[in-house]
Amino acid sequence: MQEENESRLQDFLEKPEKALWSIALPVMAGMTIQTMYSIVDMLFIGQLGGDSITAVAFNMPLYFFVMGITFGVGTGVTSSISRAIGAKDKNKADNAAEHGLLLALFLGLSLTIFGLLIGKKVLSGLGTPDEMLDESWSYLKVTCYGMTFIVFAIVFRSILAGEGDMKFPVMVAVIGTILNLILDPIFIFNLERYGGFGLGMGVEGAALASVVSQTIVFTIFIYMLFWREHAYISFDLRNFIFSTKLMKEILWVGIPSSISMIIMSFGQGVFNYILIDGYGPDAVAAYTISGRLDMLLFLPIMGIATGLVTTVGMFTGAERIDKVKAIIIYGISRAFVIVAIASALVFAAAPYIMGLFTDDKAIEEIGIGALRTLCFAYPFVGIAMPCGRIMQGLGRGFPVLVITALRVLLISAPLGYYFANNDYDIVWIWYSIAISIGVSAIVGPIWVWKTIKSIDESLN
Repeated sequence: MQEENESRLQDFLEKPEKALWSIALPVMAGMTIQTMYSIVDMLFIGQLGGDSITAVAFNMPLYFFVMGITFGVGTGVTSSISRAIGAKDKNKADNAAEHGLLLALFLGLSLTIFGLLIGKKVLSGLGTPDEMLDESWSYLKVTCYGMTFIVFAIVFRSILAGEGDMKFPVMVAVIGTILNLILDPIFIFNLERYGGFGLGMGVEGAALASVVSQTIVFTIFIYMLFWREHAYISFDLRNFIFSTKLMKEILWVGIPSSISMIIMSFGQGVFNYILIDGYGPDAVAAYTISGRLDMLLFLPIMGIATGLVTTVGMFTGAERIDKVKAIIIYGISRAFVIVAIASALVFAAAPYIMGLFTDDKAIEEIGIGALRTLCFAYPFVGIAMPCGRIMQGLGRGFPVLVITALRVLLISAPLGYYFANNDYDIVWIWYSIAISIGVSAIVGPIWVWKTIKSIDESLN
């Protein structure tokens, strides 16, 4: 098994485009399944009524906050492992993975404790209406109990991404998602609806279904990585040696990435506040639904961007800057074209898509406007998002933080607030998001190219 993994990694380094797609395609498949679950989950919750959608919507900033911290740390682990493998230093790669597990334990327990202690107050502070607060808190409280398992599952995926293996994590994600879809209607709806099997827990049931499925995903990862020889990475926790230097290397990429995702979470909370204050609960519900559809559109970008972290990291570790440049141009150009085509299709089908989620005409009309306006900006996410991930693969975490802060804190949120408080039509809220995407798509490539030039000069 070890020789097979080493042979696969050698082939990975020699064929950049094939290497990129060997990660990107499984990531797209896994995220497609996860996004479809997210969409179906919203369809189930939507049957409880518009207020339930809105109650869950106020959890989304906190959800992205948790995912932001965890994926940020996971990106630091992926970057360290991939660069170590590129430099042919397996001991360092194994040690980086073990440090990732230590971080996962710390994050999982910390997020659970703080979530249970102050979660309801945070929801209230985010602007959740009093009449929806209990329902919103019931969803968050259940999620908190499974937080450690969710965090570990993400870090396990990040470890495997570092060595270029995304097929196994995708297979595990498929199992978790299918289980989630089976449990959702059983937990959400009442006994009569499903022949005596429904628990009628409402939005609390939707959260419980996710927790149960993520716990099973965690168990599968533990079994395969610790009791069966599956990956190139191996764990020897009994002889684990803590390295301050390696932890700093992981966090140097991970912390800025986490903060940038926290900023995005904050931005989502700000937009929820802006929308409910300026345009009412229907606007929040429409924004949440369109956001789930955004995730589907961005799947190719996220797949390619994830592949770029590993490929750029490996080629940087191997000091092959020529291949770093080639894979960047290849990846970004493909992301842009794919999303441009998908955006055109969504623009045409927007009324039919929104009709699947709600029969509330007000929500439907706002959602159609959001989708059709943002479709013109979405292809440029195919430039901006990969640039941040490329910098992480290069071992630079700070640029993604600066670009995210520029996009959210200095452009989209202030513009959105200004438009809402000066009685502009809601379409101007979508314009503010589009403008911020455009600026990111300009700043990102410039920063990437200057960094690569600097690295190339230092090697020569």
